[in-house]
Amino acid sequence: MLMRTDPFRELDRLAQQLTGPGTWSRPSVMPMDAYREGDEYVVAFDLPGVSADAIDVDVERNMLTVKAERRPVAKSDDVQMELSERPLGVFSRQIVLADTLDTEHIKADYDTGVLTLRIPIAERAKPRKISIRAGSGHKEISG
Repeated sequence: MLMRTDPFRELDRLAQQLTGPGTWSRPSVMPMDAYREGDEYVVAFDLPGVSADAIDVDVERNMLTVKAERRPVAKSDDVQMELSERPLGVFSRQIVLADTLDTEHIKADYDTGVLTLRIPIAERAKPRKISIRAGSGHKEISG
């Protein structure tokens, strides 16, 4: 159901991870899983430490865009950072959705650092039976 458009995108993501925190003009990658579950397509994004109000989900035609920002935790003046491995900044992911998905009815849930989008399969893409009239008889063909 997902269509990849750029074969070098994974290399770009790796380079972004190595070059430091993301900015709005150059966001970092966010890991995701995508799978079909019944009549829905499910996409789950890992966003640990990101508050729900810092997540933005947009869909335009068949392009789904997810952006999130992990902000630094407010610290007092007497705190001295010893180790900082958790990335801060902006994270983004764009996915081209197939025309067989119903982008008008996407549901989004955010729980324990995972953003889950459920995208229903469009009715026109589901298998259906078409009846055929031949002469005086009536036959059905499943498709």
